[in-house]
Amino acid sequence: MSPPEPETRHRQADDAFSGLPGNPMMWLLIASELLVFGAALLGFAGARAFAPLAFAEAQAHLDRLTGLINVMVLLTSGLFAALAVQGIRAGQRAVARRHLALAATLGLVFLAFKIAEYRAELDAGFSFESGTFFMLYFLITGFHALHVVLGIIILGIVAFHATVENIETGAAFWHMVDLVWLLVFPIVYLIR
Repeated sequence: MSPPEPETRHRQADDAFSGLPGNPMMWLLIASELLVFGAALLGFAGARAFAPLAFAEAQAHLDRLTGLINVMVLLTSGLFAALAVQGIRAGQRAVARRHLALAATLGLVFLAFKIAEYRAELDAGFSFESGTFFMLYFLITGFHALHVVLGIIILGIVAFHATVENIETGAAFWHMVDLVWLLVFPIVYLIR
């Protein structure tokens, strides 16, 4: 039996994601990004298992309150992204755009808190070279911050080209960014 033709394989991939909102290609991106973050967090947990005391000592220098505030900021921004989807589905383009702008603004608030947190850690003498914990901390949270920047850009693009599919696609990416922080925060900041 010969393999399916490329067009058939494409239709099969589309069918696999047909029940999901937005563009199927975004869901492929989201799945791959979740795998990358999952591998990074598993690596972090594995490294912590080999040096629990060093990780606990380094972790004590993190600002848990700022991390928690950023959880609330991203969850609220996710709410606005969901409201944007609801608005565009109801035919209220201006409402959808306003909610996307609020979601993106809260993304900027997240970045402002993260930059302030990085500045405080660097001023205290912690950097990539301060041991495995801080190397992984800066890599994982920095990679997440880059996704927040990309998400803000995507929200801006879909707000400009406000269709149901576009806004669903942008909101799906934004919810992935929220979900990842909900995993990063307890694993990096709380679990000992």
